[in-house]
Amino acid sequence: MHRKISGKPAKRHIKKKSQRPRMRQLFNIIIEQGEDGYLISEVVELPGCHTQAKNYDELLKRTKEAIALYLDTKKPTPIKTKFLSLQQLEV
Repeated sequence: MHRKISGKPAKRHIKKKSQRPRMRQLFNIIIEQGEDGYLISEVVELPGCHTQAKNYDELLKRTKEAIALYLDTKKPTPIKTKFLSLQQLEV
């Protein structure tokens, strides 16, 4: 039963889905620079999760937002990988 204050029912504090505490997870991201100069990040464990920005700080902020949105909207089955190294080969 709700308690009435000033003729109005008391508000219940219900957390939205996006406000629920989430267990912290570690994700590997690949960062590249496009031809137009934008930085592009791709989250290895979450297929299709990527974003872009003009600078590194903004890219990391947007990547965290993209991961949160991905996890809120999809029931991911993250790819279980263990990061070993990153190599560039010139052929």
